[in-house]
Amino acid sequence: MIDRLNPAPVIGIIGLGNAGGAIAAAFAALAPVHGHDQNVERRNRAAANGVITHDDIGGVAMAADVIILSLPHPDISLAVTTQLLAAARKPPLIIETSTVTPQTAIDCAALCARHDVGFVDAAIAGGVASMASGEMTFFMGGDDAAKVIAKQVLEPVAADIYDLGKIGAGMGIKVVNNAVMHALMVVLIEAFSMSKKLEVSSDTFISILNREEGMLRPLVHRVQERMKYADFDGGMSVTNARKDSCLALETAQQLGVPLFAISASHTPYEIAEANGLGEADYAALSRLWEAWAKVIFKDAEKP
Repeated sequence: MIDRLNPAPVIGIIGLGNAGGAIAAAFAALAPVHGHDQNVERRNRAAANGVITHDDIGGVAMAADVIILSLPHPDISLAVTTQLLAAARKPPLIIETSTVTPQTAIDCAALCARHDVGFVDAAIAGGVASMASGEMTFFMGGDDAAKVIAKQVLEPVAADIYDLGKIGAGMGIKVVNNAVMHALMVVLIEAFSMSKKLEVSSDTFISILNREEGMLRPLVHRVQERMKYADFDGGMSVTNARKDSCLALETAQQLGVPLFAISASHTPYEIAEANGLGEADYAALSRLWEAWAKVIFKDAEKP
């Protein structure tokens, strides 16, 4: 694997769809970039943005020192990594930016290690606009030597790089982050449906939620201030939170609004109270997951 960037390595991009095309355009604005996609229209679009395109993966492998993957499915990432490792010229470093599972990243890294090729997973947070403007946020996992080189490669197009540790951690956090956003989207749709039934304007309800005492409260006042320190004394009790959850379900029924996410989230309150956590702050629901998932949330002493 390359151990320094002097001169700067040539970048190659495999996968020139919405994300990959935007990444390639951001790099191409700084230096020559090589790219490939099976779709001819995508190759042509990338070429119009200054990318040197190739008809096959081998062409990119011959031209590039560091290859960035931006592919639509975990199986394709594995297949492309295998092809790159079989190329006449193997890339010293592969950077996986596709959204895949942690296990896929681990499997790809293991394949690369057999060929002395570096591999990092560097999942991208944010949309295509931030990618194209060269203001990407990367969630990175991998061994230290590979991450040092990858950071130097990505820094010119990065707004931030989170070093999350071992291989697969970057992809895992990207998947978890997306899961939160997607689940929250359903919760918000359900909540806005009820607010519309109550004839409250969207702007007003957005303003209500967009406060520290709104959507941020569970993160800041429960996860950050309580779960982190296992501090469940005082605060809003599980019993009272369960009562409010019951009222939300009853209100939705009265308004004729179907609930899925909010309804499902009620169940842990019932379990927590049945398990003697009724008087604890409702952040104590985390105790259930500590038992179920065999994790420990407390990672600091309260100052």
